Amino acid sequence: MRLATRWAEHPVAGRATALWLRLRLNEVGPLLALLAVSTLGYGFFALAHEVGEGSTEALDRRILLALRNPADLSDPIGPPWLEETMRDITGLGSVFTVLFVTVAVATFLALDGHRRIAAFVVGAIGGGELVSTVLKLFYHRPRPDLVPHGMEVFTASFPSGHAMMSAIAYLTLAILLARVHRNRRVKALVMVLGVSITLLVGISRIYLGVHWPSDVLAGWCVGAAWAALCWFVALQLQQRGEVEAPDPAPMPPPG
Repeated sequence: MRLATRWAEHPVAGRATALWLRLRLNEVGPLLALLAVSTLGYGFFALAHEVGEGSTEALDRRILLALRNPADLSDPIGPPWLEETMRDITGLGSVFTVLFVTVAVATFLALDGHRRIAAFVVGAIGGGELVSTVLKLFYHRPRPDLVPHGMEVFTASFPSGHAMMSAIAYLTLAILLARVHRNRRVKALVMVLGVSITLLVGISRIYLGVHWPSDVLAGWCVGAAWAALCWFVALQLQQRGEVEAPDPAPMPPPG
């Protein structure tokens, strides 16, 4: 008890404690969000280092070749409809699709009375797109040349922009939509949809041969880290009343 009192009375310790409480790190939500940001961020930079050292090359090549017909590397495994389906799925992570979904959800939130969350959605996903562009320019990893590409590509390979933007957009939207609803089934549904789309988009990029698996894993890491950071910021803003709190739970009928 005396030790705790002396700690609280120490100037530096007092400021640290005040910051800890101000950021609500004594609560589960904000603490988990920051832990996710730090863990996923570390995972991304550790993976980037391994890619730079060439440590992932053997596994990358093995996975890409496993998804191709050994007799014809231009032919992905599976029936023809699967390749076409993968092209459809990969489109969910394109710039146009992410932009369209973001505007649609932001418009819905604004019309539903959650204008500040709508603005936050646009800023969060727009910021994520900027981060994705900067990272691609910085690392500038060439696209896979091991197998023919299943579609046209125009940018660098690391990290996967589709994997990253699908994580940023769909996970962020799922988290924020879950924040404005108290119904647990709605929360579970939007989170399952967000995670499922993110995973499917990343897998489609590997299947089509336009990304190394390590590109996709890196995109998932940094995209999910950004979504967790957005979650943390949203919790802080909501506590201060700068973002709308969830709708109040309906009152049970009398009697």
